[in-house]
Amino acid sequence: MKIYFLGTCSGTEPMAGMHQCSLVMEINGTNYWFDAGECCGYTAHTMGLDVTKTRALFVSHPHIDHIGGMPHLLFTMDKLLSRDKSLKLVHNNTLELYFPDPELLQAIKIVAARKGNPRFTLEEHGLQDGLLYEDENVRITAIHNNHLKGDGEDGVWHSYSFLIEAEGKRVVYSGDVRRPSELDPFLKEPCDLLIMETGHHKVKDVCEYATGKQVARLRFNHHGREIIGDRAAAETLVAQYAKESGNSITICHDGMVEEL
Repeated sequence: MKIYFLGTCSGTEPMAGMHQCSLVMEINGTNYWFDAGECCGYTAHTMGLDVTKTRALFVSHPHIDHIGGMPHLLFTMDKLLSRDKSLKLVHNNTLELYFPDPELLQAIKIVAARKGNPRFTLEEHGLQDGLLYEDENVRITAIHNNHLKGDGEDGVWHSYSFLIEAEGKRVVYSGDVRRPSELDPFLKEPCDLLIMETGHHKVKDVCEYATGKQVARLRFNHHGREIIGDRAAAETLVAQYAKESGNSITICHDGMVEEL
């Protein structure tokens, strides 16, 4: 399993050398996307990732820093298939898309459309708590969180975190959460990798939360002002917690690739 961190910035103004949140998990030669921030299709393609090997895309919530690159990603897939008619998407030429806002998704599809319908099938799904997706490579479970104010008042949630189980590993992708403790249901069992957003949380608080759980590796993603403003100080703090806990803790950067 390889994880490609395409964009590690939160929803700030543009930052040099950083794009907004997106990552790809490559499992058994198949790509599974989590969020699609600005330039994600460009970054993946220029890093050498074959986007036609994509089987599914999961969007944690419909904020611009998590979906801003979606139209171009869909356009890129269509463009590659149109240039080489022998190419197909890896699974029945179909992209499984899990998106929490059907109305907004229709607008994204209109922006992405180059010449009407794409050259692949788009299977659209909403998000819900529980087992969300399963194939021969991966099993993905979702739980809603309280990132969006007022969400859930009508029984409908639009912000989720994910547990990814593959190759005997357990990976938790936080999405954006109001409190780290919202991930507790996923961390009752040992976790091989926690990919945790720090756009809304202090580095110290995240480290203390994760080191109190059975988390083997902690990776900071979706960086906010604390890390962007003084990365060296954040790196020093992370190194201190890593030494004290014995855990592997890293602040991710755009273009980083991790093997698990």
